[in-house]
Order: sequence, then C-alpha cells, then structure tokens
Amino acid sequence: MSGATPATEATEPQGKQEERGASSVLREILESSSLVVFAAILASLVLGGILIVVSSDDVATAAGYFFARPGDTFVAIGHSLGSAYAAMFNGAIYNTAADSFANGIKPLTQTLTMATPLIFAGLGLGLGFRAGLFNIGAQGQIVIGATLGAYVGFAWHLPVGLHLLVAVVGTMIGGALWGLIPGVLKATTGAHEVIVTIMLNYISVNLLAFLLSKDAFQQPGSDNPLAPPVDGSARYPSLLGSSYSLHWGFVLALLAAVGVWWLMERSTLGFTFRAVGSNPRAAKTAGMSVPLTYILVLTIAGALAGLAGSSQVLGTQPSLTTNVAASFGFDAITVALLGRSRPLGIVIAAILFGGLNASGPSLQVQAQLPIDVVLVVQSLIVLFIAAPPLVRFLFRLPEPRRVKEVTA
Repeated sequence: MSGATPATEATEPQGKQEERGASSVLREILESSSLVVFAAILASLVLGGILIVVSSDDVATAAGYFFARPGDTFVAIGHSLGSAYAAMFNGAIYNTAADSFANGIKPLTQTLTMATPLIFAGLGLGLGFRAGLFNIGAQGQIVIGATLGAYVGFAWHLPVGLHLLVAVVGTMIGGALWGLIPGVLKATTGAHEVIVTIMLNYISVNLLAFLLSKDAFQQPGSDNPLAPPVDGSARYPSLLGSSYSLHWGFVLALLAAVGVWWLMERSTLGFTFRAVGSNPRAAKTAGMSVPLTYILVLTIAGALAGLAGSSQVLGTQPSLTTNVAASFGFDAITVALLGRSRPLGIVIAAILFGGLNASGPSLQVQAQLPIDVVLVVQSLIVLFIAAPPLVRFLFRLPEPRRVKEVTA
C-alpha cells in the first residue's frame, strides 16, 4: 500500500506533516504548465542572447585576440547584450532617452497598440483550441473582416458613433462568415478544419487583391491597390491623445477577453464547448450537438478575428491594403498556445509579442542588430511551447504525475 493512512497521519509529528505539505506544494509548482511557459520564454531569451553575441562585430573582433586579453571579449559580450536588451526596453516599454514622461511612454503605447489585434485573434484561436478545434484561419478571417469593415467605413457615411458601431459590427460579420465556412464543412462533411482554414487564408488574400483592383475599392483617379481612407466617424477614438497611436480598440480587446472568460467559464454554452473539446463522444452521449458546437465555435472565433481587422482599418491603418493582416493571424497561434488558451494568459502573451514587435526598430537603430533577432526569439518561443518535454529536460522539471485509476 502507498500513502499514509489517517491513523498514521494522526501519529506523525507535526513537523513532518508540514514538511510533506511544503514538498507537495513545491512539486505542484514545478509540474505546472505556467512554469513551463515561463521557462520557455526564458530559454528563448537566453538563446536569443547567444545569437546577439555571435552576430556582434565587436565580440568577433575581441575574440580574435582572446588569449592575449580575454577580458576584452567578456566586456564586449556584456556590452553587446546590455545594449541589445536596453534597446528592447527602450523600444517596447519606456524610452529612457526621452525628454519628457509623455514621450517616454510612447513605446509602451505602441506595444499595446500592436498587442490589440493579437488579443482579438488569440482569443478566437484559444476558443477553438479549448473546443478541440485547431483553427488556424485567423489570418483569412482578419482579412475578410477588415475588408468588410473598411468598405462600411469609406463607402457609407453615417453619423458619428453609429458609423463606428456599424463598421465594427461589419468586421465581426466578415470574420464570422469566414469562420462559418469551415464550421459548416466540419459539421456536415467531416472536412478537417486545418486544411479548410489554410485554403481559406489563401482565398481571402487573393480575394482582397481582386477587390482592390476594382473601382469600388480604389481611391478616385488611382490604379494603386489602396482603398480610400476610412471616414473619421468610423475610426476608433484615440485613447491617450492624438500624439499616441493607442486607440479604444485596446479597451474593446480587454472587454472581449472578459466576455470570452465569462462565456467559457460561466455559461452553459461555454460548458458545452469545453465538454466537446474534452470528449466529443461523451458530449454527444450527454445530448450535446457536436456538429452545431463546431459551427458556433468557428463562427465566434471568426468574429473575434474579424475584430482584429477592425483594430487595423478602424485604428492604425485606415486605408485598406493587401497587407492589412500583416502576420497577426499566424502570430496569434503562438499567442494562444503561450497563453494556454485562457483569456488572461492570451492578453499577457499578446502584450509580450507586441513588445517584441515594437522593439524591432529600436534594435536596428540603437543596437545595430537586424530585426530578424526578434523573429528568431518568437520562433524559439514557438519551438519550446510546442515541446514541453524539451523544456522540462533543459530545466530539470519533473513530469506531471498521472492520476491512477483505483480498481476494486
């Protein structure tokens, strides 16, 4: 027999009970997935630092006479790492060289601005992951949502307030329709959502390119693939003033995170989503409609991704272009995985990625490093998040204990 019986626990010294309890708590911490995420980020930054050192000309020069003056090499390594991470801090959080606090916090506002579409898209993908669906179509859903929202923004001329509301709803409808397609195909034919959403990503980009070649989506007198700018009445108001890029779309993203949390944790519909994600057969036996769940999940996920498009065309990029989605849809996959598909985790992960993206120009200017360093760090995070056993091996973390079934 394993484990202590009640009689044994009663006679065991108080000190031993406390020691065993502390050991149990420590093991739970070491086994937690949150610690694995933190370790993955730390490992990515360490390997990114190695890349920074290797690519530094000063380090290479000092290493050439390492045996004559080894101290110079270590000084060069420290200077290279210090300047790189200082540049990332200045570009993502606070510019220490700014002449005022108002100018100093501009990098932070830029980080939050770049995190906004990642929050929206990450929430949609996380919703699908928890329902057992690997939806990677956020890129296409952002494109279609942004296309419909931008059209409402520049083609319709409505009163202030109403125009923005209709445009935002338009982005949601566009993304929802693009999510509805794989949902219906999955529910009716069993078509795998990964294949369908990948194809829809390509279709959306080419559809947008086609539309931008038509007069209805082009600026008057121009043949460039650039739509007219969205009316001012359809744009998100600035959150901190006109000198900052941060707009009210960020607040809407936070409200969306709260809404997704309530949906998944407090509503009957969310319970159905989680039940289907855990065991579709058991959910079906319990009377839940698995096909309908797939349709609803992918439609809601598409609407959230469409809102990511609204943060672009109604916020930071008021003229629709073929690059409106950038790489937000694909970055959101990492954000959802890094945040463990939980709204709070997704918000934090999106801000982290927003900071990494915002620090790119500062790395180039201040540290004289290629922006590819940021991409490498992001890629390493993806690698480690996708391979928890590797992270546990590197940091000597114990494997989670499996709950053993007790049989009579």
